[in-house]
Amino acid sequence: QVQLVESGGGLVQPGGSLRLSCAASGRTFSNYAMGWFRQAPGKEREFVAAISGYSGVIYYQDSVKGRFTISRDNAKNTVFLQMNSLKPEDTAVYYCAATTGPARTSAPRYDYWGPGTQVTVSS
Repeated sequence: QVQLVESGGGLVQPGGSLRLSCAASGRTFSNYAMGWFRQAPGKEREFVAAISGYSGVIYYQDSVKGRFTISRDNAKNTVFLQMNSLKPEDTAVYYCAATTGPARTSAPRYDYWGPGTQVTVSS
């Protein structure tokens, strides 16, 4: 069982940056690949980024490549999403998720989810 809690969301102007964090419970954090997803109003939840247990495999959605960076600190049971050059279309609720096995880009393959944190990009 893994419990996840996101933090770091907020209101930012276009071109700005935010760093999201996701703290996980449990003592086997490195056994889980972690993912970030987002859901905008009226849209389906979409994949943003994923990272394997020891950071050897990383995936990004094409629209965030070069702007977002996913990382993790297994000693602190935390995964991060550094978001730079934010755009209004990045506005969404951002969720972190955990899955056993390899990093995945499909939301149904994730077993545990956090409650989400709101990111709003607006001037």
